[in-house]
Order: sequence, then C-alpha cells, then structure tokens
Amino acid sequence: MKLSETHAGLQTLVRKFSESEIRPIAEELDRDEVFPRELYLRMGKLGLFGICVPESLGGPGLDTLAYAVVMEELSRGCASVADQCGLIELIATLLVKHGTPQQLARLGDVMTARTLVAYCITEPEAGTDVSQIRTTASRDGDGWRLNGGKIWIHNAPIADLAFVLAVTDKNAGHRGMSIFIVDLHSDGVSRGQKERKMGQRASQVGALDFDNVHLPANALLGMEGRGFHMMMSVLDKGRVGIASLAVGIAQAGLEAAVDYAQTRKQFNRPIAEFQGVQWLLADMAKDIQAARLLVADAAVKLDDGHDATMACSMAKCFAGDMAVARTSDAVQVFGGSGYIRGFEVERLYRDAKICQIYEGTNQIQRMIISRELLKNGAMT
Repeated sequence: MKLSETHAGLQTLVRKFSESEIRPIAEELDRDEVFPRELYLRMGKLGLFGICVPESLGGPGLDTLAYAVVMEELSRGCASVADQCGLIELIATLLVKHGTPQQLARLGDVMTARTLVAYCITEPEAGTDVSQIRTTASRDGDGWRLNGGKIWIHNAPIADLAFVLAVTDKNAGHRGMSIFIVDLHSDGVSRGQKERKMGQRASQVGALDFDNVHLPANALLGMEGRGFHMMMSVLDKGRVGIASLAVGIAQAGLEAAVDYAQTRKQFNRPIAEFQGVQWLLADMAKDIQAARLLVADAAVKLDDGHDATMACSMAKCFAGDMAVARTSDAVQVFGGSGYIRGFEVERLYRDAKICQIYEGTNQIQRMIISRELLKNGAMT
C-alpha cells in the first residue's frame, strides 16, 4: 500500500518518536504499570492526539487513515501508549460532532493531555449488551442527578472528565439514553482500585461509582435521548483504531522474530535457515499485510462517507485474531526465551489478547459482518 506524501511524512514522524521515546521504556511501563503522563504531554505538543479534529478547532485536521497510521506506529512502540491516542480520538470525535461552544472549549486541554478523559459505557451487567445499562440520570431542577457505576473503564483511576452513558428515560429503551460530561472531582464520585491486567498494563483501568452526583444542565452532551446513537456512531472509527493497534503489535513481533532468527544459532546455523522458522515468519508477514490493507480499506470508506460498518468490523476482527496468532508465532521463534519476562515478544503476546475483546468482542464483530451481508448482499 502506497501512502500519500502527507501520510508517509506522518508515519516517519511517529515512527521516529516511537523508536526514540516509547520503545526504550515499554518494558519498564509494562513491569511497573506506570502511567506515563509526561510522555503524553510531549505527544500532545506534537499533535498526536485528536488526529481528525479540524484545524479550525485546533486539531491537525487529518483523516481516519492518518489516525490508523499513528495508531500502528505508536503500538509498535507500546500498545498501552497507543491506547491513550485511541481514547482521546473517540472523545474528541464526540465533542466535535455534538459539543456546544462551552463544551468544545475543553477540547484543547483534552488533545494536549492536560485534561485526562474516560469513555464510560461498560457496567457489570452491560458490556456487549448496552441495553442493560442501569446507571441513571434524573432531572433535578435545571440540572441532573447521576447514580450508578461503571467498570473496566480506561483511565478511570486518573481521569479528570468522564463521558458517561446513562438512562434518562427507563421506558424508551435505546432512545432513553443520554451522554453526560462528568467532572470526576465532584462530590459523590468514587473510584475503584486499579485493575491488574494481563497485558497493556501501563494503561489504567478501573471502576467509577456515582452516588447522587449533581450535574449542571450543560453537562448533557448533544440531545437528550440520543446518547446510545452517539456512542455507537464513533465505534466504527474506534474499531479502525483497535485494528491498527493490533497491526502495530504484530509488526513489532515480526521485527523481533526476524532479528532473532538471524542471530540465534542451532546445529551451527542461524535458525532463519530452517524451513519451519521461515514459514512462521512468512505467515506473520502476509497476515500483517492483509490486516493493514483491511484497516486502510475501512479508513478510506469512513473518510469517503460510505457505509463502513462491515469494513470496520472486518478489520477489527481479522486484525485482533491475527495479532494473537502471530505474536504467538513470534514467541515460538524465540523458543523458551520468548516465554520469559523481559523479552519483547512475551509482552507483545499479552498485549495482543485484549484486541479480540475490547471495542466489541470478535464474536460480536462476526455477528455484525453476517448481519450486513444478509442485509446488503455479498457484493462490496
């Protein structure tokens, strides 16, 4: 795939930053589960957050393909770091599409990581099935009262603002949900403990509880009752982001495996000379490239205004499965060393697994793909 001059220049910029600033500290971030605030502030100054925000609102004004390029290159360095870029992109997209001038005034601090944000859908009984959300927002004079809780929320332990999906009309189903911008330093907000995760350990995940939290009238984002539609409308872009992140993880695994295979010797020969190893590397390379092309196809469809739902689900599903399978191959190339902490491929294998789960499980992606096929036919 040949990138445009703009995209290629962006790729070079982010790759250099990732190689010099992210990759050297990736193992430390994973080991110590460190939230790299200073790193994010530097990324904000470089314009690596809010990639698609228009220039008129202070953003780079680039397209979804550019976002995919950034996510892949950041993830080659460390998937936890790329995750922050993906989160900010979703929040920025919501603000750009639905924010009032007063709400949009927060965008600059979000894109520079001075304000940390959380995207809050998941609850104990509502993950894949968003219809089971129990968090409520009820009228209180000119404002609202928020009650309920969210789990497994990215940035929950350290966020300043949360974009919370809550039920505002219990009798209206999906049309009875709204999004609220919640100051997490408000009275009545409490945070659960930071979760100890299998992979992507430097990204902070936890629970948020809301006990009669007062929200001003301007906390409502967009129209009342449109929250479910608004949250779902950004998920296609979110799936492109996760697919790109998965490609970056797998690409890092391939690079490590190729280097190791050329230096590791068995039977007085580099293991790269053995066909069994060569085939592992070949399968890794072809599947990574296939996933990258699926990502590009989905991104271009989104940018062209086409119905991209199936393409985005295909990219996310294939890339997520691919990253798990091919980082497993990278571990296999390393043999026993690949199973030991401190070797990059061990971390990459753990980081890849969540790509099959978040932003909609890959089982759900298959349901979406089949639904679109049966609705629209098999022609693309």
